[in-house]
Amino acid sequence: CESPPARRRRSRRWMDKLLGQWMFEKMMKMTFYGQFVAGEDHNSIKPLIQKNQAFGVGAVLDYSVEEDLTQEEAEKKEMDSCVSEAEKESPGDDHREKKYKAHRQFGDRRGGVISARTYFYADEAKCDNQMETFINCIRASGGASTDGFSAIKMTALGRPQFLLQFSEVLVKWRRFFNFLAAQQGISEMMVLEQKLELEKLKVSSACRKMGVGAKDDIENWFTGEKLGSSGTIDLLDWNSLINDTTKISNLLMVPNLETGQLEPLLNKFTAEEERQMKRMLQRMDILAKHAMDNGVRLMVDAEQTYFQPAISRLTLEMQRKFNREKPVIFNTYQCYLKEAYDNVTVDVELSRREGWYFGAKLVRGAYMYQERARAQEIGYEDPINPDYEATNRMYHRCLDYVLEEIEHSRKANVMVATHNEDTVKFTLEKMNEMGLSPTENKVYFGQLLGMCDQISFPLGQAGFPVYKYVPYGPVNEVIPYLSRRAQENRGFMKGSQRERSLLWKELKRRLLGGQILYKPVY
Repeated sequence: CESPPARRRRSRRWMDKLLGQWMFEKMMKMTFYGQFVAGEDHNSIKPLIQKNQAFGVGAVLDYSVEEDLTQEEAEKKEMDSCVSEAEKESPGDDHREKKYKAHRQFGDRRGGVISARTYFYADEAKCDNQMETFINCIRASGGASTDGFSAIKMTALGRPQFLLQFSEVLVKWRRFFNFLAAQQGISEMMVLEQKLELEKLKVSSACRKMGVGAKDDIENWFTGEKLGSSGTIDLLDWNSLINDTTKISNLLMVPNLETGQLEPLLNKFTAEEERQMKRMLQRMDILAKHAMDNGVRLMVDAEQTYFQPAISRLTLEMQRKFNREKPVIFNTYQCYLKEAYDNVTVDVELSRREGWYFGAKLVRGAYMYQERARAQEIGYEDPINPDYEATNRMYHRCLDYVLEEIEHSRKANVMVATHNEDTVKFTLEKMNEMGLSPTENKVYFGQLLGMCDQISFPLGQAGFPVYKYVPYGPVNEVIPYLSRRAQENRGFMKGSQRERSLLWKELKRRLLGGQILYKPVY
């Protein structure tokens, strides 16, 4: 069976022969490219951005160039970049979980994914180039508007091996907290209500086995500053044990509940691997500083669940640093995940305690088919909600919680990124109940360029902050993006009857009212 990248290349060669390069690009700009891509570079996208701004619609800029790799090339790159030197030398001689290890059959992370771009690691120079691309995108966003967003992906900024490893560390420490909570009989409580009692930890056999059961050890773990006078430890205190300033290889220590020992995740962590992980953190820091300097908000896209714990934690560390005076860094929460509500509530509570601005983009999620297939074949619990209705409930539950936080403190901010009209109506009704004015710029709406204009433009004309996710890049180099848009729209267009009827209704209104050319009121 021919892979999508192979089909794209074959179709492209055929079109080049038939039309020639110039005619092919001209035809693309008049049709599919013109519908879903803003232009080739940051200068050519300005007219579209300015036109949308006239209707009250802003932009989230996204340079959508991707490598058009074969499946075999993608699998090789993924395996090379996700397997450590220790694993190569002694396969199976470690304490890794299969979810957080690379598997060749799922090495091509584009499989089953139609609405998210994918990066594969080549080398550190390539990561530096991709960082420069993001910097140019941030500058373009700052130059094109006064309130823009720019989107980045963490897998573009470094070797994904670190994201896999750090995700596993975070999950195992969270699991150890849950284990201790069960020992103290509080595991059935809501996650933020679970508070471990310090005195019980001191006599815990699990803590003693791991060498942290003595009074002095406990006090070394939990300082008075973190505990206050409560004598209890909640999940946020627990998470603070993993400090982002620690030597990275020292972070990769995990509790083994079977042996009762703290163990290194890997038997060996090379100096070069240490440097690669540090450089990933440095690139993130550079991008955040450029966003601050250019008055742009930086949106960190969500990725697969085996990367996401690390991505979320690193994004949160950036929020703690850069969101002190205003929301600059936005994390993305995928509401098709069973754990989405817990993740949102824990992060909101941390922002509340530390006094920084919480920024979130809520999406339903882009990796469902791939995630389900991987979980089933590799053999771990499916992380996805059982059905679409459950995902809708999760989305509205997370959104409701963030809106309540906005009502409470006005320091939370949320991008409602959806094409679902019911979710938009739900948000507007909640804002009306809360007395939250759109001019406060706490709740934003987001849709893809070329899709759901019947949602975006009426919102913009009514004064609500609404943004189009604006891809741009040379015609030849955004073909993979456009190919996925085509696949997505095969399903989407089946439900486009309502949009067509609205377009006809508006056309008739303009003809009968003598208002052929419409002037925006924004």
